[in-house]
Amino acid sequence: MERVDTILTGGIVVTMNQQFDIVFDGAIAIRGSRIAAVGSSADITARFAADTTLDCRNQYILPGLINAHTHVPMTLLRGLADDLRLDVWLMGYMMPTEREFVNPDFCRLGTTLACAEMIRSGVTCFADMYYYEADVAQATVEAGMRGVLGQTILKFPAPDADTYEFSLEYAVQFIKAWRDHELITPAIAPHAVYSTTEEILRECAQLAAAYDVPILIHIAETRLEVDDHLRHFGVTVVPWVQSVGLLEVKVLAAHCVHINAGEMRLLHDHQTTVAHCPTSNLKLAAGIAPVAQMLEHGLTVGIGTDGPASNNDLDMFEEVRLAAILAKTAANDPTALPARQALLMATRQGAEAVFLGDVTGSLEVGKAADVIVVDARPVHNIPQFRRDPNAVYSQIVYASKSSDVRHVLCNGRWLMRDRRLLTIDEDALLPQIQAYAARIDTFLAAREQDILSKLLAIGGLEQSESFEVQVKAVLRDEGAIERLLSHPDVQTLAVKRYRQYDTYFLFDDPAQGRVRYREDDTVNEKGEVISVRARLTYTMPTKVRSFNSSVLLSHSRFISSADRPLRFYREYFQPAMERELCKDRRRWHIHYQGVLFYVNVDRVLTPQLGETFIELKSRTWSSSDAENKADRIQTMLRILGLTEADIVAQDYLEMEVVPGVD
Repeated sequence: MERVDTILTGGIVVTMNQQFDIVFDGAIAIRGSRIAAVGSSADITARFAADTTLDCRNQYILPGLINAHTHVPMTLLRGLADDLRLDVWLMGYMMPTEREFVNPDFCRLGTTLACAEMIRSGVTCFADMYYYEADVAQATVEAGMRGVLGQTILKFPAPDADTYEFSLEYAVQFIKAWRDHELITPAIAPHAVYSTTEEILRECAQLAAAYDVPILIHIAETRLEVDDHLRHFGVTVVPWVQSVGLLEVKVLAAHCVHINAGEMRLLHDHQTTVAHCPTSNLKLAAGIAPVAQMLEHGLTVGIGTDGPASNNDLDMFEEVRLAAILAKTAANDPTALPARQALLMATRQGAEAVFLGDVTGSLEVGKAADVIVVDARPVHNIPQFRRDPNAVYSQIVYASKSSDVRHVLCNGRWLMRDRRLLTIDEDALLPQIQAYAARIDTFLAAREQDILSKLLAIGGLEQSESFEVQVKAVLRDEGAIERLLSHPDVQTLAVKRYRQYDTYFLFDDPAQGRVRYREDDTVNEKGEVISVRARLTYTMPTKVRSFNSSVLLSHSRFISSADRPLRFYREYFQPAMERELCKDRRRWHIHYQGVLFYVNVDRVLTPQLGETFIELKSRTWSSSDAENKADRIQTMLRILGLTEADIVAQDYLEMEVVPGVD
């Protein structure tokens, strides 16, 4: 008799091979890291003797499940900010917290916790996108799991790199260190089209080609992503990434919720694979991916949980069941995505999606011994019918649960026996995990109480402060403008006209200041909009100082481009109250006695204030400069013929609506 290390015998062997062979009272023999034989229990026990023989009666013997898309260190952020839109969740909470806390220790601990959870739910292989992937890899190997691990590349600073160039250098080092490992497949992970650039994607593709490694990327996850891309580039996401050369290498595209038939054909023609993440897509209201159509177009589709901060678990049994049910609802067809196909997407086809189809995903001689044993007789999975062999797939997909997984092997190594983890000490993890949670809670609680901190968390690289001296007055004679502009000490530099839409976010505590979202529409002489820009400003309600009882010194503590929609800021700041202003503004940039000033003439349309106002202002940087400019403003007021009676000390936001004006 031949010697092997392990025999699993007496179970229902669900091979998931090309023929979908099922062996009732079946067995598999494992030698080292590989499957040596698959067959009936009688045949295997007659041919082989083993050091360990495990009785698997009343149990399913399955290939280990493949989690085709996740971000495993984010187990430490599970439940941190739920019930938010994707952009608010990602940009407002996840990324700021990651910038503060993510380091190698965070990634190793979060990965170890994730591996414990995945082993318990029958996952033996996963595809990951995150930071410090070398540390993710080390923790994965220590847990005994298989991973396709992508080093994240972003166009802005990341926790492990100040620039994308550093991320690419890190990725090269990571690939060189891990590319020959039996459990780890290093990869490159440009996060998404909207968080990278054409240059970054081209460089990632070149790097992937040079080292023959996969690219992992998010594609068309939300309708907003697709609409924004179409508006900026005139084409949808998939054709655009193809045009920059990304699809010329091995690409695993996560989500693909909003792609059409033409894009499916394009992905298929380039052998791009897809990771379907049904729970995350539903929870974040991203939509329902057209999985049935993808399969009809011949695409290779795996199933992923997405990260544990957006799902919020790593339970692949739950994910497979939902994938099957959701496809039926989307197609209004109960025959769409049958149970066997759903399980295939989590096993052999999932392995093909992560480019490991020749290694794992099915129980076949020569493949890696990535095997799970699942209890077939819990109360929620009986009775069982045998007239149709496909009933086995239905029982596994629609009735089995992750808690039914009894034993797990990966690469021939026992990771769990009788529900006891053998490679991870869960009890030792818990105190470290809770310590991180306490620190993150403290950080976010302090940030939520400070509006400026919340702004800085999302402000990007363009944020700045501004001081300015300014005066506002009622302009009863608009002809006075010409007197100022024609004065010999005045040189007109530029003339512009705007339609300005301001939304102010006000908070219960006035000391927190207020946030203004402004959209500036530049209009031409015909009143047509020729350009649009949006700005975000944070100010305190009180002025810093006054000069000559009328000229005020104000301080905008934060100014930046507003690169997200108004809805994002509303949901992120959650103000106690909102106020809206709309005004028609004519603006002159002038030099008065060689000093730059701005002259604004405003008609406030919402609310209708019933007057024309003029503002004189200039930016400043010191007390003496502010005083000097305040004196010049006083002189310009006299040129305009304005007196102290015309001065308005209030902001437009604080003015009363003129009675009788509709």
